[in-house]
Amino acid sequence: MQLPDPNELIDRLAEQIRPSLSPECALVGIHTGGVWVMEALAERLGADLPRGSLDIAFYRDDFSRIGLHPVVKPSHIDFDMEGRRLLLIDDVLYTGRTVRAAMNQLFDYGRPAAIRLAVLVDRGGRELPICADFAGLKLDLPDDRHLSLTRSADGRLGFVQGAA
Repeated sequence: MQLPDPNELIDRLAEQIRPSLSPECALVGIHTGGVWVMEALAERLGADLPRGSLDIAFYRDDFSRIGLHPVVKPSHIDFDMEGRRLLLIDDVLYTGRTVRAAMNQLFDYGRPAAIRLAVLVDRGGRELPICADFAGLKLDLPDDRHLSLTRSADGRLGFVQGAA
């Protein structure tokens, strides 16, 4: 399978998102790939919107099974979330568990007016009733395959696919 070009998908996402942006919107990326996508989207959208990032390591429901990721990054939400419309951003949507964990963490910061989800790739395989409002690409990928966004030392984005 030919892997998609992340930059083309980010362009597609930006075009989908642009009409729904408003001044009370804020962008929140999920570490690590979602933060990369958020940064690229913000550049393309050209809007001066508040931005935040989440590391959901302590909010995962499989924490006791897989343990803590060796590198936990800090979460940064330095704007008032109360009543704000959030665009939650991730790279690949699969089971929905990462998004559920991110929403749980967001509510620790306040009660947003709305949360919409933007993902670079929706690969199917949901285990929870979560869907993306915006997706750069919908892709049916078997459960035994893994797709992840990578960033090279010079900042270029790419995808890696392998066995799960």
